[in-house]
Amino acid sequence: MKKALITGVTGQDGSYLAEFLLKKKYQVFGLTRRTSTVTTERIEHIIDKVELVEGDLVDQHSLTHIIQDIKPDEVYNLAAQSFVPTSFRQPVLTGEATALGVTRMLEAIRVGYPQAKFYQASSSEMFGKAQETPQNEKTPFYPRSPYGVAKLYGHWITINYREAYNLFAVSGICFNHESPRRGTEFVTRKISQAAARIKLGKQKKLALGNLEAKRDWGFAGDYVEAMWLMLQQKKAEDFVIGTGETHSVREFCQKAFAAVGLKNWQDYVESEEQYLRPAEVDLLIADPVKARKKLGWRPKTSFDQLVAMMVKADLDKLKS
Repeated sequence: MKKALITGVTGQDGSYLAEFLLKKKYQVFGLTRRTSTVTTERIEHIIDKVELVEGDLVDQHSLTHIIQDIKPDEVYNLAAQSFVPTSFRQPVLTGEATALGVTRMLEAIRVGYPQAKFYQASSSEMFGKAQETPQNEKTPFYPRSPYGVAKLYGHWITINYREAYNLFAVSGICFNHESPRRGTEFVTRKISQAAARIKLGKQKKLALGNLEAKRDWGFAGDYVEAMWLMLQQKKAEDFVIGTGETHSVREFCQKAFAAVGLKNWQDYVESEEQYLRPAEVDLLIADPVKARKKLGWRPKTSFDQLVAMMVKADLDKLKS
């Protein structure tokens, strides 16, 4: 039985990945930080099948001990301070966890169990002010937020450890991937939840930032398969993971409100300056040709299906 360690196991991606690996008959370990409140809501249905271990990406000692004790075949580093607006307000914290946390985990593997294969969750936010469209593995990076910069550090340190120490260490440059498990502070979930609440008379208006920003949005449940496939290859390589389509925030609103029978979405949505980023990322769209050819991976869920799924989940949750 293969063993996998997932950091960020209680998050959106971590929960879908844990489900996926359990179906593959893995023994799954999840890294969790010590907190005074319960944060396992997303994995409550599989909590008895996942072994949770206490540790923290800012604590080198804990990571090294965990790697030495578990001796995992695969390590998936999905933990991060991942909310872009927060990274502007807390840039040092973001760098500590999202950037240096990667180095600490790589160092723990190098010292504790160098046979482990390592996956780093890189981000399309590293492209930021995109230098070409669409973006592939060779597109120059131009991050526009402390989060994007921190992710870029994590990306390059992964390459560095692969080349310097011959570790099997790869990065998946994932474009935006959403689901009903997305945090409510993220724009897609903010929209799906608001559409459901407004339909049920629990909310009147939705305030957003830049409605014209365009993203390549896919379903998180599809993307975890790509992460796994990257660690099954003979050669360690980085891959861009995305749908190859782009949609605006405006279009997401239109689809979400239509899903609950509210066709005049403009009556409920307002763009407010306080929600604009200090430096905006206008357009991100993946060129996932390499992933299709080498991994045989394609997203299974369309944009329309994703929006409908998220709105339905929020409606059902509110009704119950």
